[in-house]
Amino acid sequence: MRYSALTQRIAGDGAAAWQIHDRALALREQGVDVLLLSIGDPDFDTPQPIVRAAIDSLLAGDTHYPAVRGSQGLRDSIARRHRRNSGQAVDGEHVIVFPGAQCAVYSVAQCLLDPGDEVIVAEPMYVTYEGVFGACGAKVIPVPVRSQNGFRVDPADVAARITPRTRALLLNSPNNPSGASLPLAIWRELASLCVRHDLWLISDEVYSELLYDGEHISPASLPGMAERTATINSLSKSHAMSGWRVGWVIGPKPLCEHLVNLSLCMLFGIPDFIQNAAQLALDENLPEVALMREEYRRRRDLLCASLDHCPGLRTIRPDGGMFVMVDVRQTGLSAQQFAERLLEGYGVSVLAGEAFGPSAAGHIRIGLVVDRPQLADACRRITLCATDLVKGRRA
Repeated sequence: MRYSALTQRIAGDGAAAWQIHDRALALREQGVDVLLLSIGDPDFDTPQPIVRAAIDSLLAGDTHYPAVRGSQGLRDSIARRHRRNSGQAVDGEHVIVFPGAQCAVYSVAQCLLDPGDEVIVAEPMYVTYEGVFGACGAKVIPVPVRSQNGFRVDPADVAARITPRTRALLLNSPNNPSGASLPLAIWRELASLCVRHDLWLISDEVYSELLYDGEHISPASLPGMAERTATINSLSKSHAMSGWRVGWVIGPKPLCEHLVNLSLCMLFGIPDFIQNAAQLALDENLPEVALMREEYRRRRDLLCASLDHCPGLRTIRPDGGMFVMVDVRQTGLSAQQFAERLLEGYGVSVLAGEAFGPSAAGHIRIGLVVDRPQLADACRRITLCATDLVKGRRA
């Protein structure tokens, strides 16, 4: 039987990135002691007030068709949060709710890009971006970054890749996998490029609440950017709500109308009981959220301190997020080879950086997704693996 060309465009290299994680899960099922640091799923439970709000909403009968663009209350709460954090003047009419940030990015791409359009993306990039842009027939133009520069994009490199076919720029700050965030000076240069060349900016800010060093800049707040920026965010990371699937787009009203039309024929919104819980998550000052953020910071500091002086390894300290990138090239192995040896011989599952693009080749991504005692154990195992390799090279 015949399948559409779409099936080929969404099956890029990123779709195979999780093979080592699947192997780690299989080993665990066999009773092998494996520490899973290969996926960005928070290990915290969703704060109980949020859970109770969902249960109360279910018991109240909020189980019918929702508003396609999202409830007015949730959209207003999202807008208030964004105004407070960025200074951008938005209201609920600039917000569309989606089942997760992943769906939000996909929907924005469908509404902005045509086949043959070029979209510039800094890499290393999140593994699903390739499939998202492939789905609408757009061409990804990667901008390599350097780990020596903290994986921060250079605006001059972006400018060099702009062509008459360039339609949009996508940036993820803080970045997954690197944790790098962009300072105001870089954002100003990038904003100037967008205005000068009449480009859309897709700003993926799902890790904005997990920033430990520096200040988060939402580029839509810069001059000339509100009308050309789609800001993506969610509650998955900040509130340990990855399984709830709550994300959103903040953008100019015409874009929001197009997104409503797409949602109408594809999604028809997300359940009201989830939206009501999400609204409480945004409106209440929950101490659990601050405690989670502080715990991630402590885990980052623990991992960097533990591996900083390990032979064969070089850590790249992230500004935010829930991952740390580690350069393993001095061990003599590729990142994929190191990850496989680490899993099979030492019981730690991490992802090879090549899954995120050539700029991350030779690096592994370590998730800060276990408690500190387990993370310290993982660091001990990683150190042992690297030390054994370095000793083997010298023998």
